[in-house]
Amino acid sequence: MSSAKALSVVPAAVLRNISDKLYEKRKNAALELEGIVKQLVAAGDHDKINSVINLLIHEYAHSPQANHRKGGLIGLAAATVGLTTEASQHLEQIVPPVLDSFSDQDGRVRYYACEALYNIAKVVRGDFIVFFNQIFDALCKLSADSDASVQSAAHLLDRLVKDIVTESDQFSIEEFIPLLRERMNVLNPYVRQFLVGWITVLDSVPDIDMLGFLPDFLDGLFNMLSDSSHEIRQQADSALSEFLQEIKNSPSVDYGRMAEILVQRAAAPDEFTRLTAVTWINEFVKLGGDQLVPYYADILGAILPCIADTEEKIRVVARETNDELGSVKADPAEGFDVGAILTVARRQLSSEFEATRIESLHWMTTLLTKHRMEVLVFLNDVFDTLLKALSDPSDEVVLLVLDVHACVAKDPQHFRQLVVFLVHNFRLDHSLLEKRGALIVRRLCVLLDAERVYRELSTILEGESDLDFASMMVQALNLILLTSSELSELRDLLKQSLVNIAGKDLFLSLYASWCHSPMAIMSLCFLAQTYQHASSVIQSLVEEDINVKFLVQLDKLVNLLETPTFAYLRLQLLEPGRYIWLLKALYGLLMLLPQQSAAFKILRTRLKTVPAYSFSGDQLSRTSSGNPYFQSSYSRGGSQNSIDVNFSEDSNDMHNGINFSSRLQLFEHVQYMHRMHSKSRGSYSRSSSNSSTKNTYSVQELQRPEDSKQPVPTPDLNGPSSKSSRKGP
Repeated sequence: MSSAKALSVVPAAVLRNISDKLYEKRKNAALELEGIVKQLVAAGDHDKINSVINLLIHEYAHSPQANHRKGGLIGLAAATVGLTTEASQHLEQIVPPVLDSFSDQDGRVRYYACEALYNIAKVVRGDFIVFFNQIFDALCKLSADSDASVQSAAHLLDRLVKDIVTESDQFSIEEFIPLLRERMNVLNPYVRQFLVGWITVLDSVPDIDMLGFLPDFLDGLFNMLSDSSHEIRQQADSALSEFLQEIKNSPSVDYGRMAEILVQRAAAPDEFTRLTAVTWINEFVKLGGDQLVPYYADILGAILPCIADTEEKIRVVARETNDELGSVKADPAEGFDVGAILTVARRQLSSEFEATRIESLHWMTTLLTKHRMEVLVFLNDVFDTLLKALSDPSDEVVLLVLDVHACVAKDPQHFRQLVVFLVHNFRLDHSLLEKRGALIVRRLCVLLDAERVYRELSTILEGESDLDFASMMVQALNLILLTSSELSELRDLLKQSLVNIAGKDLFLSLYASWCHSPMAIMSLCFLAQTYQHASSVIQSLVEEDINVKFLVQLDKLVNLLETPTFAYLRLQLLEPGRYIWLLKALYGLLMLLPQQSAAFKILRTRLKTVPAYSFSGDQLSRTSSGNPYFQSSYSRGGSQNSIDVNFSEDSNDMHNGINFSSRLQLFEHVQYMHRMHSKSRGSYSRSSSNSSTKNTYSVQELQRPEDSKQPVPTPDLNGPSSKSSRKGP
């Protein structure tokens, strides 16, 4: 019925020409159709108007023939022009078939669809907004059309639609944003260009709050920063810069949601994306205030890796941001998550980049300083990581790890735990002891008091069941004690062992564990100036004790005796009459050394410089019967202003509360345990020791001094007292 009405109104020639293959005939037919519709509007005959529109839709726009579809599109546009002010009443009929034609397989049909919609939009203007989302979706697809003419037509239509939207008060940004968010992940460069263009246009409209919806499409914009097209990267960067400026000037911004996006983008493989993300984070930290407190852990996790970025600009901004975060006065009661921050610092401590590891440790120190109690709650979570970090190849990292450990160990229970775990780690990883042992122990002595550290280590090693490790550890600690400038006060205290209660207590504290190494005990006795006891220790050694490992350690001791640490001891050799037990102890060492070894030659050369002196039988008898047991000279500056101390064996071998007899028994017992341990392993033999030690001695070097042809200077223990009396063994 409606079709009949339309046929009665529209001449057959017009209907025939509107589907002609020639564009000019279709155009002329459209103009005639426009005039017919205008007459119907003037007559107010809406039924016939609807009939004409329906005819164009069903018989032409939806026709299987391409020319008919082209005619239908141009006819609908002409009808809209003819409707003029009443066109809005018929948009529900006219626009949908035009939009459907945007996906037509024929490129020319899509082109005429753009042309038709352009003409329709020019007529209805603001009334067109109700179809905005569908039109935007269609334009988004057409922007990437394979036909260049279609792209060109779509571009013209896009400009008109933008003009209409910017001047319209009916545009709904709330309805548009979901569509925009959905399209932001498209990779096609033409679509991306189209989207950035719309974001920029909408952001320029004062009445449209695009900043409020920025979190919905921010990730998409950052995604475009890595586009292969320079133009798209530039447009995306320009849009982001504009939004960042708006954020700085806006009193209300949703920092939280955007911070999550920025954190992810800060780890992007693209350098420009990382730089932009870190720059945004930097501004957010400055502007965000309390809003960002719950996100500090995530932000820190993004910033720490960037501190070691290959790009200098990123490193600079990342460090600035890190400093800003560190200066924030955040309270756990206000949402500052100490545990989360600590977890991030612990995780980044495993980073392959030294700069990141260093900053992670700075954060741990900062947290301990500001929120000590909260950090200690999570101590077990980070303790193992901190111990592993002691094996870090970077000395700076190791020193900072020790700073953190020392900060934790201010409490007695944590101090004990630290030293126990440290010894445990040394036991599991001997290379850590060899490579980092000295650095670790020296630093802890500076941070936590040297005497306290050494006492605790000695207590732990005293009960050590792994005798080989105990010996190795004691030798390392002894070497540190004798050579480190940080332990000079500890050495001075030990020198007073026979005249000072504090020195005696320290000597006794170290003695039990030092028994695991004969060389360490000898060194301790020389340092404490207990020379007769040193001689007794040397005399107590049995054949099984004198193996290659022992001789290597003895070699080290002889060389240590030539260092400034033992300058006072060498000066005491100027008075052999007062220090007869020192002289005897040194000759005892000489008797143990192979004559062809360098250490033998060094010590023999030193003893040759001692003023001529010999022991008479009368002197030895007086000494053994209890007269002068020992003479000790203590002075920080050498042998001047010395304190002479004499004590005798008839006081049960005691002096200043030290029972040397029981100490010697303890040493002999510990050494007996070591011998039994070596035998139980079935690996004790001189030959195996020779083959397993780097500093090996030859068979000739292992011979007793009495087998050598070279004379060795030694005190005459039986002959008359004579200054010139010196005999070989």
